[in-house]
Amino acid sequence: MNILDEIIAHKYKEVAERKALYPVKLLEKSLYFETPCLSLERYLLRPDKSGIIAEIKRKSPSKGDINPYVSVERTSIGYMQAGASALSILTDLNYFGGKNEDLVTARKFNFCPILRKDFMVDEYQIVEAKSIGADAILLIAAALEPARLKELAAFARSFGLEVLLEVHNKQELDETLNEFVTIVGVNNRNLKTFKTDVGLSFELAQYIPAGITKISESGLSQIETLIELQHAGYNGFLIGGTFMNDSRPERAAAAFIKDFRQAQELKQQVL
Repeated sequence: MNILDEIIAHKYKEVAERKALYPVKLLEKSLYFETPCLSLERYLLRPDKSGIIAEIKRKSPSKGDINPYVSVERTSIGYMQAGASALSILTDLNYFGGKNEDLVTARKFNFCPILRKDFMVDEYQIVEAKSIGADAILLIAAALEPARLKELAAFARSFGLEVLLEVHNKQELDETLNEFVTIVGVNNRNLKTFKTDVGLSFELAQYIPAGITKISESGLSQIETLIELQHAGYNGFLIGGTFMNDSRPERAAAAFIKDFRQAQELKQQVL
């Protein structure tokens, strides 16, 4: 069993336990449940923003502890002050050290789109995402059958949540892209081996249909790479480790985004 299979098997058990502890009727009483969602896609395309989805994660299966004691309040506020377009909050506890309360905290202190980053396998998790203040969810093509993924995407949209479809190859893109998806993320990290290859984003760019907002995820640490990806048609970049490896992730994000904007301006001058 590879790590993705292990995570998904554990997630089914976790969801069953949460359903028993926190029934849907209880989730629907959340103050966020009737709050309109902010558009992740719209924020990614805003010219005054960087296009960067800044992520908060404490650990990962491939790297172990990254920043286990991170302050979600300070970091999320700092990310947005630095010019990030949106936040990505890991809510998986067992493998990434996240929790729903992290997203609630980020929601409390920030008016911006928030992506719930988790391994979604059940409608319950979508209701849960809405109840904790998320604006968008992640659906991973490698973790779901195409028909099931479409069902979950349609269910998410019925609550106003946007869907970020994550793919790792052309076959996944062809089989799972559907009318309920407006954002596609190419994950440069293979979730079965955890090896990273940014070349994958360049390879798949040509196959993502026009009109779909394109995101490159994982392994992004060089400004020039982001500039090249923009040239290839990408509208956004999900960055976690590059920031979280710093003891003050928001400080790392501020420096990175400042350099990115300067590089963009220089590129425009050259053109």
